[in-house]
Amino acid sequence: MQKLSSRLALLALPLCLAAATAQAGKDRPPPLPEEEIRVERAAPPDGNRLYVTDFVFNHMADGRVHVVDGTAASYLGVVMAGYGALTTVSADGKSIYVATTYYPRLYRGQRSDVVEIHDAETLELKAEIDIPPKRAQAASYRSMLVPSADGRFLYVQNATPATSVSVVDLQAKKFVAEIPTPGCWSIQAWDKSDKGNRFSTLCGDGTMLTVTLDDAGQPATRERSQRFFDPDKDPIYVHPEMLGDDRYFVSYLGDVYKVTLAGDKPSFATPWSLLDARDRKANWRPGGMQVTTMHRASGTFYVNMHDKGAEGTHKNPSKEIWAFDVASHKRVARIPSNEAISLVASQGNAPLLYSLNVEKGEIVARKIQKGYPVAKTMSGVGETSLFMEVR
Repeated sequence: MQKLSSRLALLALPLCLAAATAQAGKDRPPPLPEEEIRVERAAPPDGNRLYVTDFVFNHMADGRVHVVDGTAASYLGVVMAGYGALTTVSADGKSIYVATTYYPRLYRGQRSDVVEIHDAETLELKAEIDIPPKRAQAASYRSMLVPSADGRFLYVQNATPATSVSVVDLQAKKFVAEIPTPGCWSIQAWDKSDKGNRFSTLCGDGTMLTVTLDDAGQPATRERSQRFFDPDKDPIYVHPEMLGDDRYFVSYLGDVYKVTLAGDKPSFATPWSLLDARDRKANWRPGGMQVTTMHRASGTFYVNMHDKGAEGTHKNPSKEIWAFDVASHKRVARIPSNEAISLVASQGNAPLLYSLNVEKGEIVARKIQKGYPVAKTMSGVGETSLFMEVR
């Protein structure tokens, strides 16, 4: 009798389980809708979208470009940038250009250099262009990767360590020329020329070499200028600020050199100093990586400055940011700094002056108005972020 009861219980068990399952099914909530995976498009830039180049020094094969809303101090996204990338943004703000290097074994193997073009709204990769494995694996100063004035070509600084410039045709999506520039470094694209696309480069003897390209991107003419600065006594920083056809370079000791890239050849104004007698006594000097910036509408030139300067302090972070009227050469403001190494100013209706502290990854945004009040502060932007660009 006991065995029969046990068998009946076993036969009833599936029925009980089925009943319990049915009840559980009634109590179960409806399934969640399928998640749609899509690419979100960023809002159109308002003139304060920042592109921050991060060298991630502790793992340099994994560089990044951080995209930040400077007005809201919010993070928008990231573009992976490979090893020691050179970066810039197209004049219309629609494309992000990255000239970078990849190795099949992360840090070794056959080197591959490419120019990548990313959509600035989605950050998606739109194109990849092979270039000679010669591009400078160097800090991404503004003059290392430069579009031509008409947006047709992209100029890439090379160093093997011999110096040259690779020319990439952005329309045809191909490399078209390598132009030797022995003893010269950096790329300064001319805004306009009736003789074709042109760029100039600073040379180690204090002169400037200007190269004119034909319609195919091949070098048509080369011309060396007169000497306009003494690199042995007072070198100049390679990235200038632009105001129309004028380029403003600052020297290690605080002189400003205006170079006009127009007409048949570059012209050079008499340099002027950022310093008065009291400043010189305190050894104030420019310092940092992206040392200067320009607010073009007001003609205001900003410079990272530190006191107690000496040989080798040209990359020191700033103690103050000095503002100068470029027309009168007069200092118009001394602004507290967050020990910034890099500066950039936006140019829109609500312009901001951004200063970047590399150790904290901190970006302070100040309103470009009397007193320069702080508008926003954002920390933790990257690991070793060095440069900023704004569109």
